[in-house]
Amino acid sequence: MEILQSETLPIRQSEDIVLVRTAVRKTAIACKLGLVDQTKLVTAASEIARNTLDYGLGGEVRIEVIHDVRTGVRLTFTDKGPGIPDMQRAMTDGWTSGKGMGLGLGGTRRLMDEFEIASKVGEGTKVTIVKWSR
Repeated sequence: MEILQSETLPIRQSEDIVLVRTAVRKTAIACKLGLVDQTKLVTAASEIARNTLDYGLGGEVRIEVIHDVRTGVRLTFTDKGPGIPDMQRAMTDGWTSGKGMGLGLGGTRRLMDEFEIASKVGEGTKVTIVKWSR
């Protein structure tokens, strides 16, 4: 897989989530993602960015344009927060702490073509999501 373009943005305050959404939308448009896929990607990015800020105590997102057989956008969110102690519960549909959009990790997973999460208590969380062009 080839990385055609990348940028890393901090997620340290609420205003950064707006900057992440804007950068993700611009990248999705540049990759010629359709409007529905743009919306799915921006929605998922917003949810995970909010989680990174609220639960991970801040972190960053790496936005990459990737190419394999097709072109896509890969977002990798990382934080050095407390980690997720109960991954099964966190991935359960309908479970929310009440702070986010209510989409949750399970909803985010369904919006994306690819979804990976790794978390270690006391060390942080890494979420990688991909949306491919059609």
